[in-house]
Amino acid sequence: MKRFLKYIAVVIAAALTLASCSEEKKRQVLLPNISGKAGEVVVVIDKGNWEGAVGTVLRDSLAQEAPFLPQREPLFSLVNVPQGAFTSMFQVHRNIIVVNISSSVTEPGIVIRKDVWAAPQTVIYINAADSEAAVRIIEENSAIMIATIEQAERDRIIRNTRKYEELKLASVVSQMIGGSPHFPSGYKLKKMTSDFIWIEYATQDVTQGILVYKYPVVEGEQMLDLDSILENCNEMLKNNVPGMFDNTYMMISEAARPGIEYKRYKGLEFAEVRGFWEVYKDYMGGPFVSHAFYSQDGKDVIVLQAFVYAPKYDKRQYLRQVESVIYSFEWAKDAKESDKD
Repeated sequence: MKRFLKYIAVVIAAALTLASCSEEKKRQVLLPNISGKAGEVVVVIDKGNWEGAVGTVLRDSLAQEAPFLPQREPLFSLVNVPQGAFTSMFQVHRNIIVVNISSSVTEPGIVIRKDVWAAPQTVIYINAADSEAAVRIIEENSAIMIATIEQAERDRIIRNTRKYEELKLASVVSQMIGGSPHFPSGYKLKKMTSDFIWIEYATQDVTQGILVYKYPVVEGEQMLDLDSILENCNEMLKNNVPGMFDNTYMMISEAARPGIEYKRYKGLEFAEVRGFWEVYKDYMGGPFVSHAFYSQDGKDVIVLQAFVYAPKYDKRQYLRQVESVIYSFEWAKDAKESDKD
């Protein structure tokens, strides 16, 4: 009897989950599409607070210099809209922060909502009784706010990618490492060996590339520390990514030491490395971001490395686009399950 009741509970929970997903999809269909440029955030706040301490801490956090870009570019582009001017034209923006400062606030903090006025939209409410409390709340939650907007931007790119996907590329990558990112239309296979794949989207002025490679785990070594990742990366680049001239090749730039963070996203644990690449004995270079993680059998380290070459342009959005590709990685089994949803 207990087993039967447990089974019924599981069935009901599954039904509720499906109903919830169905309702969410229906709501998204009914809502208008988002507006605004990629990387842009509308901040709804009155002029006094925008020009005061609250606005300053918001700019210091959200518009700080984006890391590991050759030119100075803000993390996000902020657009201030006074509360009285926050009409339907702005309510459909992709990313919105609503700052509510009032003595009537009884539950200070931040609240994150999806698809309030449009889809796919992210809205962050900051609720505080006074400006001093608002500053404190922003400082305490800035990392969460940044991560939320960053992932919302990536998710939009991934969603669009899956509508117009180069499925053949995923098949090629899966054969080598057991899974693959989702590659947007226009990406082409440039090189393939038994342990290295080079895929890129190139125009006359911009190249966005994805390198996929693997190397054996050495017992007793810290395979996912920064030095190990960089050493193996440079060896792979030297052997597989030649420059335009003889004895030139891609390498990690030594001008600025890359940074590393350990992350978990959709069940995958990985080391995220950001830095600059350059071409040995040449003047080419740009930013890169890579994800290094263990293969499913634990015998190899797999690296997905995204890079940009765009000497004439700012690179924040180009890097965010190609970074979203490696964030879309799924093991082959998981990808089949997600395709059924």
